Amino acid sequence: MSRPPRPDFVIIGAMKCATSTLHVQLAAQPGFHMSTPKEPNFFSDDDVYAQGLDWYRGLFIEAKESDLRGESSTHYTKLPTYPQTLDRFHEEIGDPPPKLIYLMRHPIDRLVSHYIHEWSQGVLSSDINTAVQEHLPLKAYSRYHEQLSPWIEAYGREQILPLFFDGLRAHPQQTLERVCTFLAYTGTPQWQHEQAAQNVSAQRMRKSPMRDSIAAFPPLRWLRRTLMPESLRDRIKSRWMMKERPQLDAATEAALQEHFDHDLAQLGACFDIPLTCANWKDVAPETELQWSPS
Repeated sequence: MSRPPRPDFVIIGAMKCATSTLHVQLAAQPGFHMSTPKEPNFFSDDDVYAQGLDWYRGLFIEAKESDLRGESSTHYTKLPTYPQTLDRFHEEIGDPPPKLIYLMRHPIDRLVSHYIHEWSQGVLSSDINTAVQEHLPLKAYSRYHEQLSPWIEAYGREQILPLFFDGLRAHPQQTLERVCTFLAYTGTPQWQHEQAAQNVSAQRMRKSPMRDSIAAFPPLRWLRRTLMPESLRDRIKSRWMMKERPQLDAATEAALQEHFDHDLAQLGACFDIPLTCANWKDVAPETELQWSPS
């Protein structure tokens, strides 16, 4: 009897923590079927959910019977923005539940990368220090224990693989093997070094609907590339680009460290390790997170 078209695992976050890189690496392994789009956001986004469960199942319909099927939607761990995600997931996905993977990076680094993304999308225009106070998701999505706790309560720790972004970057092959062991993959995974890191935020170009529509118009695109020197094109593009990584002032950074340390203390307790903003970069690259027995 064939399996219903549904995922065997879901990468649920966190945003800007190499979920795209892991998705691409798994897609490159024989015996995996990863969704297109990478982030269907089916259970989180109302407009996508309205397309119905058949649409979601269609993402996996072409998978082979033996394939491990997966998707990667960081919106699933974006409280309070998408409060209905887990209820929908629990109702629609059925039993047995998919295995879950959650990646984390230094909470302030993730926040800065998130800010760059939102700036490039035209969501934010204020400087980062102002945005931290005004755009609550910047902080909320970096409170990893808070985001993960509802999933733990719903499915249990054994169903969730927590990973450090830092470990993935420092030991990609070892981390990929750990993911595949968790997913009961029977093949021999091999990290594909030729695959570039996905969703790199540096030098993002800010969206401009008028500019983008003009740039996409074929006759104008041809004229631009034919008649305009590349140096001039680059100079014009630079007006919409973030040339330097945004910097937090000392007071804002200190406040963020204090803010995140409360959440990190709870997160660290789940693994019996002390975890703070100050020690993250010493601990994370060489630590394989294991749930504490309590």
